[in-house]
Amino acid sequence: MGDTFQIMITMIAYMLAVIVIGLAFARRANRSSEAYFLGGRSLGPWVAAMSAEASDMSGWLLMGLPGVAYWCGIADASWTAIGLALGTYINWLITSKRLRRYSEKAGNAITLPEFFSNRYHEKRKVIMTIAALFILIFFTVYAASCLVTCGKLFSTLFGFDYVPMMIVGAVFVLIYTIIGGFLAESASDFMQAIVMIIALVVVVVTGTAAAGGLDAVLENARSIPGFLDFFGIATPVTDAAGVQQAVNGVPQFGEAGVYGLLSIVSMLAWGLGYFGMPQVLLRFMAIRTEKELTTSRRIATVWVLISLVVAVFIGVVGRTLFPTALTTASDSENVFILLSTNLLPPLLAGLVMAGILAATISSSDSYLLIAASAFAKNIYQGLMHRKATDKQVLNISRLALLAISVVAIIIALDENSVIFTIVSFAWAGFGATFGPLMLFSLFWKRTNRAGAIAGMIGGGCMVFIWNLFISKLGGIWDIYELLPAFLFSCLCIVVVSLLTAPPSKEIEKEFEEVRAGGSK
Repeated sequence: MGDTFQIMITMIAYMLAVIVIGLAFARRANRSSEAYFLGGRSLGPWVAAMSAEASDMSGWLLMGLPGVAYWCGIADASWTAIGLALGTYINWLITSKRLRRYSEKAGNAITLPEFFSNRYHEKRKVIMTIAALFILIFFTVYAASCLVTCGKLFSTLFGFDYVPMMIVGAVFVLIYTIIGGFLAESASDFMQAIVMIIALVVVVVTGTAAAGGLDAVLENARSIPGFLDFFGIATPVTDAAGVQQAVNGVPQFGEAGVYGLLSIVSMLAWGLGYFGMPQVLLRFMAIRTEKELTTSRRIATVWVLISLVVAVFIGVVGRTLFPTALTTASDSENVFILLSTNLLPPLLAGLVMAGILAATISSSDSYLLIAASAFAKNIYQGLMHRKATDKQVLNISRLALLAISVVAIIIALDENSVIFTIVSFAWAGFGATFGPLMLFSLFWKRTNRAGAIAGMIGGGCMVFIWNLFISKLGGIWDIYELLPAFLFSCLCIVVVSLLTAPPSKEIEKEFEEVRAGGSK
């Protein structure tokens, strides 16, 4: 009980520090809706970079990715990590500067739906409405997955019931998001990015030492067929309930499976999601100056590379130290918690557990704030009450935060929810709905309003169609829905734009001014 109490104290101290950050930024956040939703475009390069990555990675970095590596080896986890690393770098390289410039040019847009609507000079806010609705749907579910993670973490560590612990996590996130807005969220995400990477490094170093060193870890991994193979995959021998079998304390594996080109392409496709991730794209829009994005890109890339590599290796270390402790694919996601609580002193374990909490909170606050802004700024003010004052928009956004949180709590009441499945589906939804449109909006002058609408609807709907129907055919059709949906959205944008009237001269002139601004 003493160890558990020390872990609890450390995590409570961490949560209080996050609340203090919210209070520190409260006054600046309440000056205007731009300050609340976009921080008045005042982020520095370090905060922009690390808050973007912390809000993006979520709890799956510390639980999902190590769990995949623990269960079936490095192939699935590593190819996913490679796709994410490439997507991170390319997104910062080609998207960030032009979006920062264009969002200011397009009516000083402070939300993603507002940017798309202003980019095509909408009078009837169709693009804005469609974009805001997609954001509301996907981010409410996304936030629910984060609340599930909080509930499971607290109930596993402290032995309390799941539902009260999940609600405690939800109330905590809601309070400091309401208080401080985007600036508080970004500043706390910066701190959480530091906590996350420290937690990862501490656990992997401690675990490797406890296992007898790097050679011992690799030797154990090589003894499992396909475990260390980039083009093969380990196949745990399981019973009908999906529980891995063990003989004399040794986990049983079958022959290595083949990890073919189709699987590799499917996992690499995760990187495409970055072009449509609102929580990342908003950091591009919120940085102080365009020039600082180069520094941010380097910081973000280094953080992501270290975090992803270490997260995958934690799964390998866990399989060496606790080969039979986690016997299902779902249980394997607890390998990070297992290593931390068994190998570290209680206070340090508490800090590492705060790393999981950090990863979860840094995502859920972003999701809640962006979803609330989609309703308050884009639906309430954009459609329902166009003459609404800034103060009214802020008040409505806080009510929206409360309502969205309640819905997320209801969704999260089932503690058996499959977190990684929900996250991967929502990731595909954002990537396919907004990713192609973002790229075409920034780089193809001929894109018009009709093409933009077709691309969003086509991409978003194809995610559902492919996931629910086409992937069930198996074989070559069983690939991650983001890739076909992304390509279909691109096709819709190009075909519909070419078949309909070109953009007005005014829109084309604005596009050229933005493009020319980058060559100065």
